[in-house]
Amino acid sequence: MTTLSEGDVTARYFETDDERVLELSREGRTAVVAQNREGYGMLKVRETADGSELERYYGFDMALDHAAERLGVRPNDLPVPDVAADMGM
Repeated sequence: MTTLSEGDVTARYFETDDERVLELSREGRTAVVAQNREGYGMLKVRETADGSELERYYGFDMALDHAAERLGVRPNDLPVPDVAADMGM
């Protein structure tokens, strides 16, 4: 697991048997961007790592926009660990 904080937003990147997961949290709220373990395909945005899918995106930037909106920050305010920087198609 890799953790990175910037301001009041914390990012945790980890991998499960099936997915690469970027979990972002701020003030008790979370937004998760997940991608299949093989590193291709659409990104899923969820409220929690094991929650229901809210939306799917091809691009990482669009998924981050959605996550930022859920957390009430600008997309540029989201810390993204280097290991997660290549998520998306």
